[in-house]
Amino acid sequence: MDPKRLLDLVNGIHLEKNIPKELVFQAIESALVTGAKKHFGEESDVVIQINRTDGSLSGSCNGEALDPETIGRIGAQTAKQVIIQKIREAERDALFDEYEEMKWSLINGTVQRNERSVTTVSLGNIEAILPRSEQIPGDSHHANERIRAVIFEVRKEGSRVKVLLSRTRPQLVQRLFEQEIPEIADGVITVKAISREPGYRSKVAVASSDSRVDCVGACVGVRGNRIKNIVEELANERIDIVRWNDDPQELIPNALQPAEVDEVILCKMIGKAIVMVREDQLSLAIGRRGQNVRLASKLCGWDIDIMTPEELQEQIDRAITGFSSLEGVTEELAERLVGEGYLSYDELSVIEPDDLMEMGELTAEQADVIISQAEVRAEDAERAAEEERRRQREAERQARVDEEETARLRAEGVVLPDLDSPEAESSQEDSGSESAEDGSSDSPSSEAPEEAAEAPKQPGPPEE
Repeated sequence: MDPKRLLDLVNGIHLEKNIPKELVFQAIESALVTGAKKHFGEESDVVIQINRTDGSLSGSCNGEALDPETIGRIGAQTAKQVIIQKIREAERDALFDEYEEMKWSLINGTVQRNERSVTTVSLGNIEAILPRSEQIPGDSHHANERIRAVIFEVRKEGSRVKVLLSRTRPQLVQRLFEQEIPEIADGVITVKAISREPGYRSKVAVASSDSRVDCVGACVGVRGNRIKNIVEELANERIDIVRWNDDPQELIPNALQPAEVDEVILCKMIGKAIVMVREDQLSLAIGRRGQNVRLASKLCGWDIDIMTPEELQEQIDRAITGFSSLEGVTEELAERLVGEGYLSYDELSVIEPDDLMEMGELTAEQADVIISQAEVRAEDAERAAEEERRRQREAERQARVDEEETARLRAEGVVLPDLDSPEAESSQEDSGSESAEDGSSDSPSSEAPEEAAEAPKQPGPPEE
């Protein structure tokens, strides 16, 4: 093997494949050793080295020096395929290391093609994959389109490297903020936390290390130009910029904006925050389908319950009554449990036995009995709630059937009575009075309902 040709081979691979020269030398040495062992025997102790300066070969087999020509002849005859394989592995490893270092970085690529649930994106020296599950809902990409995403996974598959991209992860929002807002790139403003529901809404908590820099105003920009660029990149996803505070009493109201919060009660033992708002702020604080409170909870790291003062008092009364009905729970212990934020059997069922023992001065056996009872009642309450949901779904289904049947009859020209008209109401009243007169002798006594109404109501279990 000519030394000059060997050096030219190493340089060519280095330039073409962007593989460090040392890796190429090591790959060739390993291939030559493999070839020599096939020639001298697998148990042979073979050492082969390539001079990095002049490309000359030297080596030994079982402690005896090998002639360079012998090494070259062995390499030319038996090591060609091994060298190719080693070079491919070295190329794969170099690509893997390159993109592994870029994990969670923002990249720009070009869409190559769409195949069902996968979009292939060219990054220059490799094709990456953007799965449908990592695309923003409503996104549609076409060939030659420029696209921005973050690398969220890099893995080796045989002789190839697979790079997976994402446009749904919170890291994409953070990288876009770093790119669009110089104060974040410079470290003056810090992104403290992000919660996101891709394509719909994100909350980004920011803080400033310089009191002269308004972190929220800097992120919004003049006339909203900075945040507008980010929103457009995220398919018009709504972004709430939240002022960070280490005190949950301050952070939670900030996270629930634009709703106005009256009071925050922290239940540190169970990591829950009870937030009280006025009736007119309730739906705004909860958000559409619970989105606002859900994102605020993720952002702050607290489970957040939104309620009015009246609802809170009702839950407290119901919880004290329900807990007091458990065997081994005194009214004083029930009040202590409620004071720590336990307002339902479901929450009580997951309390740490040691905490319950300390709060009620109980034995381990007594604590286990109380928790077991809470688990049973929580399951009963869940079954009852599921049954109620089933009845509601059935009622909604029946209402849709009735509407469809009414529409069908009207389409066929059938004249249906207007039940809301005065004539229909008068007709119903007349029919009802005649029925009452005809059946007066068979009707039940009106005293029974009054007696039933006066019967005392049993205290119900705490609501979930």
